[in-house]
Amino acid sequence: MSNAENSILGLKLPTDPRWVDLASISLEEILTDHAFCEQKAATQCISLIQRYSDKIDLVNALSPLVTEEWGHFRMVWAEMKKRGYVLGAQRKNDYVNLLLQNEPKDVPQSEKMLHRLMISAMIEARSCERFRLLSENLEEEALRKFYYKFMVSEAGHYRLFIDLAEQYYPLETVRAAWQRWLIIEEKVLQELAPRGDRMH
Repeated sequence: MSNAENSILGLKLPTDPRWVDLASISLEEILTDHAFCEQKAATQCISLIQRYSDKIDLVNALSPLVTEEWGHFRMVWAEMKKRGYVLGAQRKNDYVNLLLQNEPKDVPQSEKMLHRLMISAMIEARSCERFRLLSENLEEEALRKFYYKFMVSEAGHYRLFIDLAEQYYPLETVRAAWQRWLIIEEKVLQELAPRGDRMH
């Protein structure tokens, strides 16, 4: 992704170029991790709906996203089965866990939803960038097309979470929170060595 495209998403640190090279030789691992990421995305949407069930616009926006994310899991799982891969055991996501560790603990309850939406938007933005790298650099044309579709979806999801935040909080508050999370995400990436067996 070019600097201009990175700036659209707001990401401050491009993915290490070594990541896509590692991922291309670890397709079973990257597809497995991708499958679990889609599961977790659906689960996170359900969690937000349960936690903020009084926010009608949020419930309306995230209900179909649950279905879409689970559909994405099924797409990845179908691709894995076609290749004779197995799903294997669940694995932890260090990237997401480090983001969550930076969730502010001393903010009013009314602001906690804002940071949850920012974290979700961040994960989608980084996923979008990673999917673009795969769509441009994998040798297999079918997989390039496969990941191009995911890239487009993730860009829409990133925007959805930002838009939801802007419905419930002042624009200036959302922009300030997003800038804070961009800085946190940059530091998180700097802590993590590039791994070809992980989507993040």
